[in-house]
Amino acid sequence: MSQTQTTKSLYQKYTDIMPTGAGALFFIQMFATLSFSVLYSTIVLYTTNRLKLSDSISTGITASFVAFNYALHLLGGYIGGNYLSYRNLFAVGMCSQVIGCILLSFPTTTCLYWGLAVFLTGAGLNVTCINCMLTQLFQPQDKRREAAFLWNYSGMNIGFFVGFSISGYFQLYNAYQPLFLLASLGNVGALLMTAFKWKTLSDTNTRYLKLPRSKQLASSIKGIVLIIILMLALQVMLKNAHFSNHLIMAVGIMMVFVIAILAIKQPHADARKKIWAYLILAITSVVFWTLYQLAPMGLMLFVERNVDRHYLGLLIAPQWVQNINTIVIIIGGPVLSVLFTAMRERGLQWTIPNQFSIALLLIGISLAILPVGIHFANPAGLVNFNWIIASYVFQSIGELFISPIGYAMVGQLAPVHLQGVMMGTWMMITGVAATLSGYFSTMALGSNSINPLITNPSFSHTFSLLGWTSIATGVLLFLCMPLLLRLTQENKLVAKQQMISPAGI
Repeated sequence: MSQTQTTKSLYQKYTDIMPTGAGALFFIQMFATLSFSVLYSTIVLYTTNRLKLSDSISTGITASFVAFNYALHLLGGYIGGNYLSYRNLFAVGMCSQVIGCILLSFPTTTCLYWGLAVFLTGAGLNVTCINCMLTQLFQPQDKRREAAFLWNYSGMNIGFFVGFSISGYFQLYNAYQPLFLLASLGNVGALLMTAFKWKTLSDTNTRYLKLPRSKQLASSIKGIVLIIILMLALQVMLKNAHFSNHLIMAVGIMMVFVIAILAIKQPHADARKKIWAYLILAITSVVFWTLYQLAPMGLMLFVERNVDRHYLGLLIAPQWVQNINTIVIIIGGPVLSVLFTAMRERGLQWTIPNQFSIALLLIGISLAILPVGIHFANPAGLVNFNWIIASYVFQSIGELFISPIGYAMVGQLAPVHLQGVMMGTWMMITGVAATLSGYFSTMALGSNSINPLITNPSFSHTFSLLGWTSIATGVLLFLCMPLLLRLTQENKLVAKQQMISPAGI
């Protein structure tokens, strides 16, 4: 085979995985994620160590931050494509995140609340924009979407890796001001790349795009006004974390009924079945994300206070522990993508319900093994670091089976006109889970003591309870597999693909 033919063959394989426009979003996602990863992994430590807030207040603020970030994805799906194009909303969000990081660099509680509010306005709205821009590149039944989201998810975790690494380094020196200022540079980079690829990232088949140009300007002004109102509201709600968490829970429950009503109103039976499948999978995923979102809250404080962080001659910063997750995702995302593609070429399929069930089992194991590590803690009550490595590896592999697959699930199960709302709802579920994680973090901390000999029993009880609940949910989902496959209709799709594929002959 000539060099030209080899190049064409490699390019064909590349376009099969990453169609036009997906490559740009891969790098934009990577840079846009950096600042969020800094705040995600640092807020609870910054508020306790620098601002001297109590553990309960710090975990409450962190829970609200994470919860609002994901809950606002629902609003991002509403504003994006309706009042602003997805690319315009994303650009506004990047600017907002830059300003938020600058405000956070001033070490006062006033700047903390304003900085988080301004940052959240951008971060909460623009993630849905990226996912919608990516999902628009595919037809509803195009299975290449799954591979593209896996690659994009890997790119996002490269951003997390850089963010966690930087955060940990500055954390060791308590240098929070330069950390927040440095974090803003990632948003500037994402903004510049978006401007460079502006035409490539244009909307397709959205309400905003269909408006006459004269009405697009009026629509954009309304969208900006909504964003400003949101910014002001977030500043108030972050000061009242307890009320905010109850509000997020209420909105989550309301969206369950909204999606159920949308399913009932669908004129076609196939669409109704798919939305019901989406709803069942979304509800069970709350268990997964509740365990997962312990990482920036109770689990972060557990690592800082109850784990022997001396490993291979180094003192491990608490944020660096989360890089175990990012390394597994960065490597595992493309590997899983290639594996799924190879299996599909041979007529084998991993269905969405199967992957969700595996994810719940794996993250359940990741929490259930920590009480064993606590049992074998040293005389000072410090847990061996190897238990943390094992826990994060199980958690990360589980994440690969549910998070990028969940994004692809929306494109497969949601009618085109409901994709924005259902994508936003799917991401908002993580916000509801973060609220629950805040509750369980407070439960795990047990008391105001930082002595691991005192707090280990409460951590052990909470980790065991959550771990075995997730394992049980995974088994239940597996038992319900025949029903779910009838609803998702994946068996019909697999059979159809096997009929037209050489592997299926």
